[in-house]
Amino acid sequence: MALQSGAEPDVLGKQFDTAIITARRLMDSCEVSYQADHALTVSMIKALQPGQPVDPDHLAALGAQLAASPAATSFSEVQQQNQELAGALGELRERQDDLLALTRELEDTNRGVVALYAEIEEKAERIRKADEMKSRFLSNTSHELRTPLSSIRALAQLLLDRMDGDLSVEQERQIMFIASAANDLSTLVNDLLDLAKIEAGKVQISIAPIDVGNLFSALKGMLRPLAQNPRVELHFIEPAEPVTFMSDDRKVAQILRNFVSNALKFTEDGEVAVRLEAHPDPDMIRFAVTDTGIGISPDHLHLIFEEFSQIEHPLQRGAKGTGLGLPLCRQLAALLGGLVEVRSTAGAASTFTLTLPRRSALQPERTA
Repeated sequence: MALQSGAEPDVLGKQFDTAIITARRLMDSCEVSYQADHALTVSMIKALQPGQPVDPDHLAALGAQLAASPAATSFSEVQQQNQELAGALGELRERQDDLLALTRELEDTNRGVVALYAEIEEKAERIRKADEMKSRFLSNTSHELRTPLSSIRALAQLLLDRMDGDLSVEQERQIMFIASAANDLSTLVNDLLDLAKIEAGKVQISIAPIDVGNLFSALKGMLRPLAQNPRVELHFIEPAEPVTFMSDDRKVAQILRNFVSNALKFTEDGEVAVRLEAHPDPDMIRFAVTDTGIGISPDHLHLIFEEFSQIEHPLQRGAKGTGLGLPLCRQLAALLGGLVEVRSTAGAASTFTLTLPRRSALQPERTA
């Protein structure tokens, strides 16, 4: 097969050279010759398979088909690939610019976050120091107040016992007021001191076996003097069988004593019952103190466990309290590995529960 062209060799350039190289690879023979009139002749030979027909018409049709089809050379393919690579590089450059912008934005955000963390740490340090100063102040103040209060209570009791002679009715009434105020202040000081110890982590936890029956008997003796309203009965419902668990008996008695004291304050008629409730977890034990008092509305349930918070109620004005008992109970229960909960209906009744593990995870002697 021979192809002729009248173009000058230098006009074809590298594209023609690449085409010739490609033809030599595909054909069995490919020769290029230049005529005297600057005509270019390309001769290509391809061996056919044995038995394959060869006729001039078929060759002419193949030549026409080759002449009509675009020349797909290696150079054009490389050129097309280069264009595609250039487009891909452009897209990558755009994405790189976007990533750089995002990186700068993230760096600005990180600097803001670092500054915010530094500010939070500074405020946390201030709060920690303020808590330490508050705990130290409460502890020192409580210790300083305990001695004069104890003296006032002792002197008032001596006067009420007529150790220095008889008292008139008015004198006795005034001394009882003094003794009552000293007792209230002593309770406040004790609660403040206990809270300060908990916050400072200096509460002694003594784990030992506790018999529920003995616990109820001790509480009954301590709380009978508080049940002065003849219309309110105080009941301790002991379990049918002996029940023993491991905890700090003083802390448990302090929590239950606070529950019963509050129940007696805010119950005008009915009863206050202390019992052992069934718990779905056999490894837990739950005490319940139920009253028939004024109850607590759902909106105020969260307030009763906040320090110095008291609910507005006509009966509240006549019942003295510091607003520290229930917050202290919650913290003591947490130290023992338990929790304090309340169920209440406004105007009807309330039930305060103390849930504790039967076997405390704390060591027999531990400083919280």
